[in-house]
Amino acid sequence: MLKYPVKELLARLVILLIGLTIAHFGVTLFLLANLGADPFNVLVQGVFHTLQRITGWAFLTHGRTHIALCLIIIVALLFIDRSYIMPGTIVCMICGGPIIDFFTALLSAPFAAYITNFWLKLAVLAAGCVILALGMSTVIKSDAGTGPNDLVGLVISDKLHKKFGIVRVICDLTFVAVGWLLGGAVGIGTVVCAFLVGFVADFFLPRCEKLVSFLLRPLAVSSKSH
Repeated sequence: MLKYPVKELLARLVILLIGLTIAHFGVTLFLLANLGADPFNVLVQGVFHTLQRITGWAFLTHGRTHIALCLIIIVALLFIDRSYIMPGTIVCMICGGPIIDFFTALLSAPFAAYITNFWLKLAVLAAGCVILALGMSTVIKSDAGTGPNDLVGLVISDKLHKKFGIVRVICDLTFVAVGWLLGGAVGIGTVVCAFLVGFVADFFLPRCEKLVSFLLRPLAVSSKSH
């Protein structure tokens, strides 16, 4: 059974896609700065290297390990609280990679030509983290679903009734610690991302909630008139 009427769900999915595009523009800036992987991908790296070392499976790649971890999170949520798994969760899983690929193709040449200084890279990385937090907050407040790795902090925050920002920071630091212990690479960008995204998201979340409510108001008025 759908949580919202079809028309409203479609509107929420459009808002989610806008947020997802913003978030992955930020992710692309982060990646192109080349100062370290984001916390979840440090975990993916660590798990990938550990499995590769233990099993020697030739078909195992970083991307497939990422998908596998996301699927594990989704399966766990089926037992914990399946209400968090919504159409947007699948949209986030399918569309995230292509959006990053698009922005990478668009921005790689300008980055190679102009973003060469360490401090400039660090500034771009920090801007990427802020943009990521804005997009992620929009996705969360669309209430149409959230990407599996973002759901970890969101579910814990909701269940423990704690602010999302601090929970997100703790989750990111846990991803980094476990990933590093398993052989994942940690850079200064990883540390900046782990401490910055959660707290910036705390600033954006209430504002994005108001924005989403404003954008959906015409649908609410329309449904009352009928």
